[in-house]
Amino acid sequence: IMRGLICGPKLAACGMVLSTWGVVMLTLLGIFFSTHSAVLIEDVPLTDEDFDPKNPPQVIYELYNKVGYNCFIAAAVYILFGFFSCCQMRLNKKKVHFFSSSF
Repeated sequence: IMRGLICGPKLAACGMVLSTWGVVMLTLLGIFFSTHSAVLIEDVPLTDEDFDPKNPPQVIYELYNKVGYNCFIAAAVYILFGFFSCCQMRLNKKKVHFFSSSF
């Protein structure tokens, strides 16, 4: 009956909540990684060679920036997922309105 309707209203609402939280969390993580937060050093893929005194700290900063960039990409994916969930919520509202007005 409704083209493009894939999920129900509860699943669409759940998708909106999860995508909102994902965008907030991943954006904050991206900011903290981009500012080279020392608390997040365990989440940076470092090797023993990166801590060699001969290597400048720029190597570690570049790894921080890569992880931060990946967080921003994941936040963008969550934005797309949120947009999809919003469209599904609207389609579900149209479906309810269509069926309630036809009877």
